[in-house]
Amino acid sequence: MEKRVLVVDDEPSIVKLVQFNLEKEGCKVGVASDGETALQMVKEMKPDLLVLDLMLPKVDGLEVCKQVRRENHHLPILMLTAKTEEFDKVLGLELGADDYMTKPFSPRELVARVKAIFRRVDVSKDQAAHEKQTAMEVGDLVIDVEGYEVLRGGKSVDLTPKEFELLIYLANHRGRVLSRDQLLNAVWDYDYIGDTRIVDVHVSHLREKVEEDSRNPVYIKTVRGIGYKFEGPKHS
Repeated sequence: MEKRVLVVDDEPSIVKLVQFNLEKEGCKVGVASDGETALQMVKEMKPDLLVLDLMLPKVDGLEVCKQVRRENHHLPILMLTAKTEEFDKVLGLELGADDYMTKPFSPRELVARVKAIFRRVDVSKDQAAHEKQTAMEVGDLVIDVEGYEVLRGGKSVDLTPKEFELLIYLANHRGRVLSRDQLLNAVWDYDYIGDTRIVDVHVSHLREKVEEDSRNPVYIKTVRGIGYKFEGPKHS
């Protein structure tokens, strides 16, 4: 099936580069040069992926990301940024971006990132279709794999696609200590060359949503110096 990608950037050279390489891979590409237009096109085009620049006229990329996440919890977002400060990357991830790339980037890396995102989405759907265990219950958490939904105490929890994938992977390896590198390879499907901050940000955001008290987590425990471990309440 042809994938629809919306590319949002106000630099014509970047747009041309991204559009050319994604269309060469068989994607249908729409473009927007400002945040206001992007928000409208998300509703009209219903893309499978949003490639979003951080610095945009009218409405900046962070605000676009925030508004898209509020209305569309499952749309993968690949954030582009010319800034190298960790704060900008982390803020984008905290607002709901699934991944980020820092300009300048190579077309090969861009295509690899996009393919990895689509591959993970397709694998998740395939697993949901064929997995015998379509729901997991741990404490007051219910993870409905097939329905792509998480409940905590009977109430729906809104997760981004990457947060949902991360939670499923952690839950499927309940009791096992997983390193940040293991989580990068399994959930993001490629090597971040030692940049594991993206894992920490997603775990932190996930805790805010599934834990009653994110500072004293019951489900997602930190194993100092190694990574994370998924557990359930002691009474469950």
